[in-house]
Amino acid sequence: MQNPEAAVTSRYSEGAQARQDALCCPITFNPEHLRVLPEEIIERDYGCGDPTPFVEPGDVVLDLGCGAGKVCWIAAQITGAEGRVIGVDMNTEMLALARQHHADIAKRVGFDNVTYHRGMIQDLALDLDLLEEHLREKPVTGAESWLQLRHVEDGLRRDHTMIPDATVDVVVSNCVLNLVRPQDKDQLFEEIFRVVKPGGRVAISDIVADEDVPQEMQDDPELWSGCISGSYREDLFLEAFAKAGFHGIEIVKRDEQPWQTVNGIEFRAMTVRAYKEAEGVALERNQAVVYQGPFHEVLDDTGKKYPRGQHIAVSDKAFARLQRPPYAGMFAAIDPRVEVPVEEAGQYPGCRKAIRSPQETKGEGYRESGSGNSSCC
Repeated sequence: MQNPEAAVTSRYSEGAQARQDALCCPITFNPEHLRVLPEEIIERDYGCGDPTPFVEPGDVVLDLGCGAGKVCWIAAQITGAEGRVIGVDMNTEMLALARQHHADIAKRVGFDNVTYHRGMIQDLALDLDLLEEHLREKPVTGAESWLQLRHVEDGLRRDHTMIPDATVDVVVSNCVLNLVRPQDKDQLFEEIFRVVKPGGRVAISDIVADEDVPQEMQDDPELWSGCISGSYREDLFLEAFAKAGFHGIEIVKRDEQPWQTVNGIEFRAMTVRAYKEAEGVALERNQAVVYQGPFHEVLDDTGKKYPRGQHIAVSDKAFARLQRPPYAGMFAAIDPRVEVPVEEAGQYPGCRKAIRSPQETKGEGYRESGSGNSSCC
């Protein structure tokens, strides 16, 4: 098989020169955000979904596989001047196209909050432009210089990290994860998790398959570079987010009709949103939540069960998390009658019983009678 990276580089280099209709699905973006973009950028953008609705004002955004920069500039307009957008792509022709129009688009937008880096999305620490500078001075001429280059790469990752740890509010991408070599995909998700801030999120659009893709299809460079044979199976795509450490993983858009069907396997666009846990110790503050249905019970990403209607003990971290997206509205939040100050709270015991008695929340000595504040009738 032709090296997947070589096949992808070749195909997308051609796509930077002239539009390749086989590389994209029909996508509708907010037309207001497209007004600032030259037709060349719009025409030579390839993808399968729109992750930009999940960008918020003031965000630091990382666009994986940014190509000619279309999604970057859409995100830039959403974040506003207070936000920042970083595009990463390994294709020199695509980045050249993005950089060619950069100043003109920034002028139309009214501010410039976009930067581009040449790098591989499965190695977000290594800036390939910096590596190329080194290679121009000290090219690889044999095994000894190749071994030395590995030390140089490690030094660049450590001292000139392209995307530092926990610096991004939201990672977006549009149909590029399937282009990464199979042996690099675990590292890809680890890198995405590394750069997201605690409490941050990802919104990833990609092509997924409804069945396992056989090896003979994976060995076809045309299918691989065409966003087909490198696709995750749908359930394994979601599992990859969980394995990396994300929670609140949800399919926010799944195309009903497949984009392509090859050998009976359906390939369709899907957008997934997921979150990274906020920092801090889980404290015991006598809080509880009630799962309100409609299912008999639900299981969270830590394996904790929430049977419908029962007062379930949670830590203060979980209590706060379950009141934020994507869980907001699913749980009734029950504060203790007497608040436990943070400075007086102990660590939440993972071994405690799941159900929290109402007497524990109210206080065992609580015997008050009378009407509440709500007007029932």
